[in-house]
Parts: sequence; C-alpha cells; structure tokens
Amino acid sequence: MQVTRVTNAVAARAPVRAAQLRVVDGPDRGLAVDLPPVGVVIGTERTCDVVLADTFVSRRHCSVTPHAQGFAITDLGSRNGTIIDGVAIHKVVAPPGVAIRIGKTLVQLMPADEAVDIPPSSADRFGALYGASHVMRQVFGLLERAARSTAPILFLGESGTGKELMARGIHDASPRKDGPFVVFDCGASTETLIESDLFGHTKGAFTGAAGDRQGAFAAAHGGTLFLDEIGDLPVALQPKLLRMLEAGEVVPLGGRKSERYDVRIVAATHRDVFGEVARGGFRGDLYYRLAVVEVHVPPLRQRTGDLPQLIRMFLERAGAPQLASGVGGPALEKLQRYHWPGNVRELRNVITRAVALAGPDDDFQSIPFVLRPTVAAPDDLGPIKADRPFHEAKDALVARFEREYLTDLVQRAGGNLSQAARDAGLERKFLYKLLERAGLRQPAPSQDKADDDGTE
Repeated sequence: MQVTRVTNAVAARAPVRAAQLRVVDGPDRGLAVDLPPVGVVIGTERTCDVVLADTFVSRRHCSVTPHAQGFAITDLGSRNGTIIDGVAIHKVVAPPGVAIRIGKTLVQLMPADEAVDIPPSSADRFGALYGASHVMRQVFGLLERAARSTAPILFLGESGTGKELMARGIHDASPRKDGPFVVFDCGASTETLIESDLFGHTKGAFTGAAGDRQGAFAAAHGGTLFLDEIGDLPVALQPKLLRMLEAGEVVPLGGRKSERYDVRIVAATHRDVFGEVARGGFRGDLYYRLAVVEVHVPPLRQRTGDLPQLIRMFLERAGAPQLASGVGGPALEKLQRYHWPGNVRELRNVITRAVALAGPDDDFQSIPFVLRPTVAAPDDLGPIKADRPFHEAKDALVARFEREYLTDLVQRAGGNLSQAARDAGLERKFLYKLLERAGLRQPAPSQDKADDDGTE
C-alpha cells in the first residue's frame, strides 16, 4: 500500500516509510510502529508484535494488516472489543487515517508516504503573493507545478497566512483560469443550511425551500471551488463531499437524481487535521482524498526576511508610497521583533492603520504602529475580550502556549529533542513540526539524525 502525496518544506524531502501505527491516546501515547506487509498483532501479551500497557486491552486484542484500500482490521475475540466510530467491528477493511479504539487506547493507522522533492521557485511571487525567503520560494515551487494539474490541494496553516490568495493563484495559473473561482467558507454557513449551500436543493426539500437552488459546486462547474476552513465541515456531510471528489457527482438536498460537476477542489484549514482524524472529527479517507497535494503555509514569524518588502507593498496600497523608501531603522526592527499572531493579514492592518493615523510630517520612523500586547499566559489573562475574530484570538493564545511550553521543554532536555519528545509524550517528528510552527526550529531534515541520541 502506498500513497503518493506531494508536500513542501520538511515532508518534501522525507524518506519513504512503511505504513505506520501511531498510539495517539492512552498509556502508550506517542508510540509509533512501522507496519510490515504481513501486518501485526496488538495486545498485552509479550509475544504480540505491538505490546501495549493498557490493562483494558486483551492479551491478543486485534490484528492490523496493510491493504490496497487501507487497512484490514480483525478483532481476535477481545473482551472489550475493537471500536471504529463508536461501532464494534469483527473484521473490516478501513480507509487510511482510520482511528481504532481498543480498551482505553486510541490507535491511528497511517499509510505509506512517497515524498517528492520539489526545488524552490526562482520567482519571488505567485499570483498576488510575495515571498523572497527560501521557505516561501519552496511553497511557490510546489504551487507552480500543482497549478498545471487538476489534483486536489489542501493548504494547512495559521489564519492570515494567505491561503485564499494561494488558492486564487492556483486557479489563475491553471487551465481553468477562464472558468469560475468560487469561495465557500465551511465555518460561515449554519449547520442546517450548509448542505444546501454546498450541493444545492430541490423545491420542498425543507421548510422555506420554495424552488430549486444551485449550490457552490454548480456555481464552480468548469472552474475551481475553494473550500475554506474545511476542518469545520460537519462529519455528517463529509461522506457526501468524498463521493463528489471520487465520482464527480452528488445528489442535491431533497433530490433523487445525482448531478455531475466538473470542479477542481482546493481546500484549506488552520486546524490540526491529524488530531481531528484521530478524535473522529474528520474522516481519514476524506483527508487523503483532499491532500493529494498538501501545502504547509509558513507563518510570518518564520519569514521575517520578507517583512521590508511586504511593508513597502502595504504602504503603497494604503496610499503612502512616499514612506516606502524609508523602511528600515528602529521602526523596522520593532516590527521584526513582533510575533505577528495574525500573520500577513495583521501586518496589512497595522500598516493601513499607521498610515491612517499618520500626520503630514511623519516619516516611516514616526508613524504610529499599533501592535497588540503579547498574548498573556493563561494564568495572567484576566477578562478575554472579543476585540478580534474568534479563530484569530484563539490561535494567538495557543501559539503563545506552544512557544513557551516548547522553549521550556527543550531547555529542560538540554537541547536533546529525542529526550524532549519522550518527556512530553510526543512522537519525535511531531515535536519537530511543533517547533517549526512555533518558529523555534528551522526546517532541516538533515539535522534529525544529529538530534537523535539513538533511543526512542
């Protein structure tokens, strides 16, 4: 079993690995085991291939074997059962990314990845996006190639990093550029109407449905549909979206006849998709169908070298091109020290506000840059104010927690990341991703071996 998924940054240069079993919850959390073609037996007995410490797991609980469609899972007569999505199974073939509950342990089954090395772009722009930094040119190199295909793309990254602009750039650089580009925010539609908004409905499908209505897929026919915040899509609708991706057809709400649409799907989310799959909030098979090309969008704090040019661009857009030539000095250093929890969107707003409040004699050093105070630690928060979008406020708080926790974690481990991963109960490579996301470690796969002390 092998899934070819093109990714950027670290994953783009990772070696091919076998299908993998990961314990994401329970006494053995953090345990990761490569699955051989013959499969493994999981249990508490020492003769099992995967031995767990969970006392609620039977001696020989279940077996897992890689399969062409995912994983063949067989319960071996366990006393507490093998559970998938709340249902006890005896023998089943489950899709990639499935999470199984055995005792008090949650195990996620991941397919093999064949990573493809994509060289950085020579350009510092892609569509409306600018980035001369190496990490952004890596992203641009991936986007330039992906735009020519019809493969689904999944953007993963924090709010405000430019995921919608990347989706628009993909459309404009694709053979579908003359077709429609439709944006659908999965988090903005109500749960009762999202199915109609996405797939359309027929007359009488629900109270108030006075006539037939086309949904987002119909509007994007022949073009590109950008599904923003796909992580907010209700679980009940995910099989319907999966069918659309696989068969190109869907039945409108209240209808009996399926409709076919020619639509390229580009999706994005700021959520931890792997975590959502493990918790049952997002289907693993849908994730792998969306992430044929997976793009990790770097936060602004990982590309501060792009700040001067980005500031000049936003100054010109704000109607103050005369200030652009003065970008530098203490004012620029202040902006470079800031953590930018709202990313490029926050930078644009800061520059626009500064220009609006500037006096006639102000230059770049004297215009009023209003930066938010550093997000307080949870014990120091006081009242939380709704002075910005929910996701942005939450992301800023989580980013602060991760940054401070990880900094202390690595210091306590004396810089040994393998030891730090064990102390935190995390898989080592997941710790690397957290460190990179927090801006505490630059993507450098070649250093992985040096960071390892030879133990797991």
